[in-house]
Amino acid sequence: MPLFGSTFSPKKTPPRKSASLSNLHNLDRSTREVELGLDYGTPTMNLAGQSLKFENGQWIAETGISGGVDRREAQRLRRRNQQLEEENNLLRLKVDILLDMLSETTAESHLMEKELDELKSVSRRRK
Repeated sequence: MPLFGSTFSPKKTPPRKSASLSNLHNLDRSTREVELGLDYGTPTMNLAGQSLKFENGQWIAETGISGGVDRREAQRLRRRNQQLEEENNLLRLKVDILLDMLSETTAESHLMEKELDELKSVSRRRK
């Protein structure tokens, strides 16, 4: 027997209401696909007269020609683009190195000129 009142007793929860009033959940899978339109097929689009479809994570031209260029030509152009990007990166790196060398040489030249001016002023004082 508890000292200060009754034992803990939670309130009873009310019964749940039905989740849906629709009877679509009673339909079989094929009827549901027809009713709800779950069979979408492959996504397709038309750009500038070129029809493309989405397969295996890539947009593929339905006619086999991508924008008037066949796949081999597109691959060759991609490879050439990659080569040019690598060459561009190498040339940028070379320019950065040359600029660093130029700034280092300029700084050394200014230091030498300053030392030469100091030596000239010291030799003038001794005369």
